[in-house]
Amino acid sequence: MSIAESARFAWRGLTANKPRSALTMLGILIGVASVIILVGVGTGANQSVTDTLNSLGTNTLTITRKSSDTTQLRNPFVAPSVDAAGSGTNIRDTRLTMSDAEALADPELAPAIRLVAPVVVATRVTATLNGASHPIPSTTGTTNAYLSINNDTVVAGRVFTDTDYRAHSRVLLTGRTVAEALAGGDGSSLLGQVIRLNGKEFTVIGILEAKGVTGRLDQDDRIIAPATAVQDHLAGYGDLSSIVAQAVSAAAVNDAQAQIESILDARHRTNVDTRDFTVTNSATFLNAAKSITDIFTVLLGSLATVSLLVGGIGVMNIMLVTVTERTREIGIRKAIGAGRSDIILQFMLEAVLLSVLGGIAGIIFGYLVCQIEISGFRAVVAPYSVALAFSFSLAVGLFFGIYPAMRAASLKPIDALRYE
Repeated sequence: MSIAESARFAWRGLTANKPRSALTMLGILIGVASVIILVGVGTGANQSVTDTLNSLGTNTLTITRKSSDTTQLRNPFVAPSVDAAGSGTNIRDTRLTMSDAEALADPELAPAIRLVAPVVVATRVTATLNGASHPIPSTTGTTNAYLSINNDTVVAGRVFTDTDYRAHSRVLLTGRTVAEALAGGDGSSLLGQVIRLNGKEFTVIGILEAKGVTGRLDQDDRIIAPATAVQDHLAGYGDLSSIVAQAVSAAAVNDAQAQIESILDARHRTNVDTRDFTVTNSATFLNAAKSITDIFTVLLGSLATVSLLVGGIGVMNIMLVTVTERTREIGIRKAIGAGRSDIILQFMLEAVLLSVLGGIAGIIFGYLVCQIEISGFRAVVAPYSVALAFSFSLAVGLFFGIYPAMRAASLKPIDALRYE
């Protein structure tokens, strides 16, 4: 018997009981769709994290103060004390200051660094305009260099300059969310207006390009202003929140980090064991985040394959029922000359058809579900997950179809014909 004829018999067997075949394929559909959706969730999370970190640039470094219970603060206006032996006590400056930022910007001391920007963060800032009020989750005081380091672009108006910084000008750049909340519409009418930040007047000179939402973080709900103005009116003259730097290239990040550590060690009188600051770079964050999301994706995909196995067990169960119901048909076919291989091929094809059709339906369903956006997040269909899920569903059909097919082929014609 030819394969085409066996396939025709297999198709006739599936369509003889359509509801049962449909329910069997549903198990495969759910399994395949689960693999695609869950792997898509992991891939989407990976891409979201990667896009966010790449937006900072792979050659960006951030210097923050390290908290330590053993670190003793020194008053900058009081000379270091001297112990009984006449030597200076081991007291060091544990702050990040404007002077630190200026030292890191020295091209002779740090040739691997292109740009440096001090960062002052003001909290609990509320912006108001003509009765409209909006709390600002992120108010950053910095210099013009920060915009280049952070890949920020002004789409309307102008950026603040070094002259604005030195003059302590009360000007600011606003994200799209803040502009829309205060001015309504697309927020463009906010440009040039004077708004109040905690009661202090600031002029909006530019609107930042939208960066979108990552998870629940709205990257456009922010304000950037000269650090001098922020210190004057919003944050006070305290320590810097951090210092951000940009290496001359991605390949020079390690050299830039070594130069930063050397400069700050000299200024803070620390070493690798007593260092009171931390230097991190976005490439490190990116690699760590990708490792975590890759493990997350593998875990989700592994869990989803369990549903495929359950679907395969359903296929085997239905095929065993089918063999029992069609015992007389098998006996007749054997009596008129059908061989063992013909019977095996027919029932194997039935199992494979159930898996293939269920797999195709699962791919379509999984793809459609991945197009749904929830709270700014959308799963990303990974091509390998589609191929993997479909191949696994085909393998499930073959594996779980073997036993029913072998059982059908092992029936003796005389016993099958007697079966009622």
